[in-house]
Amino acid sequence: MSTPILSTKLCIPPPRSKVVLRPRLIECLNEGTQGKLTLISASAGCGKTTLVSEWLAGCSQPAAWLSLEEGDNDPARFLTYLFAALQTIAANIGDGVFALLQSPQPPPTETIITALLNEITAIPDKFVLVLDDYHVIDARPIDNAIAFLLEHMPPQMHLVIATREDPRLPLAQLRVRDQLTEVRATDLRFTSPEAAEFLGQVMGLNLSSENIALLESRTEGWIAGLQLAALSMKGHKDVSSFIQSFTGSHHFVVDYLVEEVLQQQSESIQTFLLSTSILDRLCGPLCDAVLRRGALEHLAPSASGQETLEYLEHANLFIVPLDNERRWYRYHHLFADLLRKRLHQSIISNKGDDVRVVAELHIRASIWYEDNSLAIEAFHHAAAANDIQRAARLMEGEGMPLLFRGAVAPVMSWLASMPIEELDARPALWVMYASALLMAGQMTGVELKLQAAEKALQGAGQDDKTHDLIGHIAAIRATLAVSKHQADTIIAESRRALEYLHPDNLPVRTATVWTLGYAYQLQGDRAAASKAYAEALSVSQMIGHVMITILATLGLGNIQEAENQLYAAAETYRLVLNMAGNPPLPVACEAHLGLARIFYEWNDLDAAMQHGQQTVQLAKQFEHTDRVVAGEVLLARLKLARGEVSGAAAILTKADHVARQHNFVNQMPHIADALVLALLYQGNLAAAAHLAQKHERHFSQARVHLAQGDSTAALAVLTPLRVQAEAKGLKDERLKIMVVQAVALHAHGEKFKAVQLLVDALTIAEPGGFIRIFIDGGIPMRMLMREAAAHEMMPNYLGKLLAEYEAGEQKSEVKSDQRLAQPAKPLIESLSERELEVLHLIAQGLSNREISERLFLALSTVKGHNQIIFDKLQVKRRTEAVARARKLDLL
Repeated sequence: MSTPILSTKLCIPPPRSKVVLRPRLIECLNEGTQGKLTLISASAGCGKTTLVSEWLAGCSQPAAWLSLEEGDNDPARFLTYLFAALQTIAANIGDGVFALLQSPQPPPTETIITALLNEITAIPDKFVLVLDDYHVIDARPIDNAIAFLLEHMPPQMHLVIATREDPRLPLAQLRVRDQLTEVRATDLRFTSPEAAEFLGQVMGLNLSSENIALLESRTEGWIAGLQLAALSMKGHKDVSSFIQSFTGSHHFVVDYLVEEVLQQQSESIQTFLLSTSILDRLCGPLCDAVLRRGALEHLAPSASGQETLEYLEHANLFIVPLDNERRWYRYHHLFADLLRKRLHQSIISNKGDDVRVVAELHIRASIWYEDNSLAIEAFHHAAAANDIQRAARLMEGEGMPLLFRGAVAPVMSWLASMPIEELDARPALWVMYASALLMAGQMTGVELKLQAAEKALQGAGQDDKTHDLIGHIAAIRATLAVSKHQADTIIAESRRALEYLHPDNLPVRTATVWTLGYAYQLQGDRAAASKAYAEALSVSQMIGHVMITILATLGLGNIQEAENQLYAAAETYRLVLNMAGNPPLPVACEAHLGLARIFYEWNDLDAAMQHGQQTVQLAKQFEHTDRVVAGEVLLARLKLARGEVSGAAAILTKADHVARQHNFVNQMPHIADALVLALLYQGNLAAAAHLAQKHERHFSQARVHLAQGDSTAALAVLTPLRVQAEAKGLKDERLKIMVVQAVALHAHGEKFKAVQLLVDALTIAEPGGFIRIFIDGGIPMRMLMREAAAHEMMPNYLGKLLAEYEAGEQKSEVKSDQRLAQPAKPLIESLSERELEVLHLIAQGLSNREISERLFLALSTVKGHNQIIFDKLQVKRRTEAVARARKLDLL
């Protein structure tokens, strides 16, 4: 983080030796700190930055400063610089998230800002954060982050934004709350007395009051115009005539005055100004590198770059020092824009001959930046020079691509601007493009880029680089398949990736080992999954790949849980939460979900509910995944355990609708199992049987058979299920089946076998502290446990389970009257898209004929839809259907 460029971005511009004190504005800024935001919004050259730096020089509060530029539109880079700026006043702020910001998939911006707010709260003193040149930001995620920061900002913090245009922030809301102070162009305009002081004391001119008034009128109190005019007047004897000679808008005044100012400079200074205008920031060695290698060397000043910069500052030639040591500078934005415009005009006037010269300037800058370990800036100038080979090499990095260093936005922008022919000539760029889209969450475009890469690779030599690209393509495809839980695809692509990837490409190889482990877990091969996770964890810790470390640890926790090692799994999930930070990364939802399942099994329903709610809250930060649905299914199970059947059914109905809408096929079996349980709680055995059979949920079918009193049918289902679970080594499934099988044997009259099987299950379950798996069996399981206790089998564990059962029964009795009075009726089968469309129109009060006309359907078809809707909602009338649908959040 301690690069030269970064230090200048964070440095408050030092106060100038000669300034015009403006008490009215200083007082305005002082009063503004009582609110949340001070907005200084005005066009270029109005003195925004100068005003803030002069105010801070006399301000008693510490201040953090961040000068923004176009490259900061990448959210990860913006946040990295933001935390670095705040570290100038609170040394350790953000330490925990810096590594995550550099990871291939940084956490959501809101998560990072929340972490920032928590750390700001611990800062005891009031302070100011300045975001200068905010107008260069056009990334909506950054605007949203600043809006979130303003909404939740603690009272000790005040934000100042200097910008040429109003930011996309909730300014109206802040005005209403009296939390916004605004300084506009009219406020920044120099009054006649201020103009007289500036022209006399700062610029050293002796003008009459009439000329000062006329100049102030001509420039409309615009400080950039006043400064340009003062510089121009130094070359004119007849000052009055000169002031009369220019008029018009800022644009025309600037063009006229800049021409005047430049014409007064020597040829060498003009060459310096135009050549270095390509740089966002300037230092002596960088300017020397740009000017003293090539075609313009004979026109450059004989003085060094540092001496020339100091001369320009002394001459008030629109150059701004960026640090107190006067090592780094930048041109005033207005001046830089006009210098670049003139440089461009010179290219046109010379019929493009100077294009090569300007490209050389960028290349020299790129070389200097690379030599000074500033890869992102080096890439920027290589891209500006259209040196594709150099830009591509810098983008790929030396073992760590720029994508992983906070440069997703500039890399994507450059790749998007590339002609297809150039991308085809360099297949690695197609692969990097796909990787960038994957990191940006733009999943739909990834496969097209991979196919383009493969097409471009046809006929390429089979060297190490080509092999590594083929492996990288497969690794990206494996990652895409993970989000869809496609085990076969993950395994095929992961194995291909590991076959082709270079042995030194550890970041991609490690991520691929993790995807392979996930696929093995999906297939039920837990031994292979555990081995893969352990390998991924070991290497990721060694190379500092934070995200894979978290994911591999989560995978190991899943395996421990599946092996019935609940205490070990809980510790592993807690370890993940520690790694995920506070507030946690969204991926922590998986750890919360695991803990919710474990606490449910331990019968700590309050803790389970807390973790389940955190699961859903964090999972909402993901896009295109089924994690929210998984969390809601768990919450529904908790409600069933508490006897809140209606609430559980409503959650499950909504989850089923979302799963079908987004094709979350992995969650549909879990939803069906939970809905079957809800129907059994209600005593709706026919509906439960229909649902279990429809979804081919054999274990749920066995539960239904038991509820129907058909123990023979239940055992016929459970026996082969247990054999399969034992053959595959699925210990959690085996335990679950054994518990229900023991109840079925008892109901079938085979009491000795039932007790013996129960004892076997208890022996397996006791080390993990299982409770709910037994007491969810209801009265039949209680009877069986009492029979086993009568034979003094496992008295301590059985005594605990029976006590938990009795306590739960007492709680349920409190709610029994309410449940009987208001029986729940869950939606057994989801409505189709057309049925939902008809339902919405019914809710709007449209008649059947109006609906048929609106949807271009026959009247009989609409009536048929109505009947299906009524059946699914278990109602008889339109009003009941609408009320039921609203209760289920379908409207």
